[in-house]
Amino acid sequence: MTQSADTAPETGSPLAQFPMRRTCPFSEPREYAEMRTDNPVSRAALKVNGKTTWLVTRHEHVRQVLGDSRVSSNLKLPGYPHQFPIPEEMLAQVRLMLLNMDPPEHTAQRRMLIPEFTARRVKEMRPRIQEIVDEHVDAMLAAGGPVDLVTALALPVPSLVICELLGVPYEDHAQFEEWSAAMMNHDLSPAEYGAAVQALDMYLDKLVTLKENEPGDDLISRFLEKNHAEQVADHVDVVTMARLMLVGGHETTANMIALGVLALLRHPDQMAELQADPALLPNAIEELLRVFSISDSGTARVAVADIEVGDVTIRAGEGILALNNAADHDESVFPDPGTLDIHRKEARSHLAFGYGIHQCIGANLARVELEAVYGTLLRRIPGLRLAATPDELRFKDDAMVYGVYELPVTW
Repeated sequence: MTQSADTAPETGSPLAQFPMRRTCPFSEPREYAEMRTDNPVSRAALKVNGKTTWLVTRHEHVRQVLGDSRVSSNLKLPGYPHQFPIPEEMLAQVRLMLLNMDPPEHTAQRRMLIPEFTARRVKEMRPRIQEIVDEHVDAMLAAGGPVDLVTALALPVPSLVICELLGVPYEDHAQFEEWSAAMMNHDLSPAEYGAAVQALDMYLDKLVTLKENEPGDDLISRFLEKNHAEQVADHVDVVTMARLMLVGGHETTANMIALGVLALLRHPDQMAELQADPALLPNAIEELLRVFSISDSGTARVAVADIEVGDVTIRAGEGILALNNAADHDESVFPDPGTLDIHRKEARSHLAFGYGIHQCIGANLARVELEAVYGTLLRRIPGLRLAATPDELRFKDDAMVYGVYELPVTW
């Protein structure tokens, strides 16, 4: 007999709360492992509002949910598991972005964006990405250590790349990075969150208007040109799309760069292997992506029909968080999942980029950026080491995207 939200066993008394903190930088939250074993589809209370949602923790179940047409990404639907304190009056005015659209609207907009992120297109961008990386590594070497790798390399590289791709002036990066960081913070008040979104949208509204009148050689201009014929988006839709691309295009990769470097510095034997054989780097990147799976937040869903996941019936209207971080530590798929292993054969089975129709559209770009940064550091600064004790590092337990605030390094 299947269980419903009214009969399913709880993960604790009272209900466990989401989000949960990682026990160490290279692990998932302790509760995830317990859930996978004892209660893989279980309930939790969202810290932001106390509402109940389902947590799905096994690899097979996460894939099932993310690939099921009976679940929706629409954050306006009742039961959607919001992780920000969005007042009802604000929610009514929210314009859905690609991440929160369902077909056919999602299909139409994504189809127009896919050509910008194909493997071929990203390969064409590789020389410029490498040039950006080299310029920042040059500056690091000229300044001498210690430096904060986050501000010196991890943040500016993807920020510059996404700015050039979108046609956003990089001289404005400090301001939009501040708004972006605020929007990622779980602890923000509704007023603070709304102010950050509004400020960034006002900035992007002016930029999109400019490109409507004076198009350039950039993604936003090309999207606008296609849209003249396709008519799949209005002006506000384009602003919202630009916000998603700008924030998502630098926040995730910047955090992954810093965490990946930290992981390699904490595993010097594997770092030495990569320096000796750069051909190992692509698989190492997949393993780093698996280990950290830096965001569970992009996999929020709400059931629009009853579905069975494992031995649980999730009813229409109930929220679901398909936890890719938990899935990427599933022992049945990844033996000894808490161990970093750059030779892991199963590494590419990770769900760090999501799964299904909402799988991260920028995955190819992120991989190229990570390969350029890690490869350059391994080659040009072989003596790179931490300039702080691990206990001194501050991790982003309060953010939608996991990372480290500063990473002091020297050589």
